[in-house]
Amino acid sequence: KDEHRLLHSQVQCGYTKPQTLAFRPCAVELPPMRLCTMRVSCGWEGGLRFSTSCVRNVVIKHVTIIGGGQMGAGIAQVAASTGHTVTLVDTSEDILKKSIKGIEGSLKRVVKKKFADKPEAGEEFIQKVLKNVAISSDAKAAVQSTDLVLEAIVENLKIKQDLFGALDKVAPEHTVFASNTSSLPITDIASSTARLDRFGGLHFFNPVPMMKLVEVIGTSSTSQETFDSLLNFSKALGKTPVSCKDTPGFIVNRLLVPYMMEAIRLHERGSAPLCHGSKEDIDIAMKLGAGYPMGPFELLDYVGLDTAKFIMDGWSAMDPGNPLFAQSELLNKLVAEGKYGKKTGEGFYKYK
Repeated sequence: KDEHRLLHSQVQCGYTKPQTLAFRPCAVELPPMRLCTMRVSCGWEGGLRFSTSCVRNVVIKHVTIIGGGQMGAGIAQVAASTGHTVTLVDTSEDILKKSIKGIEGSLKRVVKKKFADKPEAGEEFIQKVLKNVAISSDAKAAVQSTDLVLEAIVENLKIKQDLFGALDKVAPEHTVFASNTSSLPITDIASSTARLDRFGGLHFFNPVPMMKLVEVIGTSSTSQETFDSLLNFSKALGKTPVSCKDTPGFIVNRLLVPYMMEAIRLHERGSAPLCHGSKEDIDIAMKLGAGYPMGPFELLDYVGLDTAKFIMDGWSAMDPGNPLFAQSELLNKLVAEGKYGKKTGEGFYKYK
């Protein structure tokens, strides 16, 4: 009885004959089709779910990164440093020049440590990496011969959907699409395209050249071939990938953001001398007691209070009854006052 509950099979469908898959207790006849991989799940009660992908595992060599900000430039640097051909895209030449300057500065810091005794080899390394990076302000032209389109732009669902919807019309059929979003559902972003099986998430962490982790996110429509390509690409960058489902915050932020929010609520409860902890004491406690490099309030200021509020607002809208996603009056107040953290000079702490 157990062997009948759920059966899985992968078949290679050819050009000439219909393929018949004989299962107990059911059979499925597949029509003639182009060469592709079809995954079939056959349930005991007769329900069938098909997921097809008309591309084999893509070996990602050419990467087009949309967004020349800190994240996009960091991903471009790592990809170029590992021998990938990179096209970095943004809306203006000025932004892109700033991105390249930032990459060059970051590479110089790397060279200072890696090639301390060989300055000439270090300079050669910098030039080799920079040669792997092209820039463009024309996204449609930049994706016409690429293996992967990776988006790292503003966390706005409509803008991301519009971008991918436009690029889907001009990118090659084999091209895989991925978003670097930290909080938005990959499924929602992908819905503007016709390549749901070739769409996933690649969530890098800041600063990208230093942080080893990449969250690889698959949706219910992402093909195994696409997912494997994204995993292999992450490994080729020298990163350690973890597999994630398309749920709010994936793994890291799903645990980290509620932790930071609970630190705020802990601070908000009561008043001195009976308060549950000052922000300074809470930060010290987590650094010395848990071994964290930064306390939650220091981390919030580093991430940006506006970013933390944006994430929580989105999650709260999706799951309003979840106490983990409850609002914080203190956080809302600081954001309303324009105190976003280090980038504005003041958040929970003041910065010179």
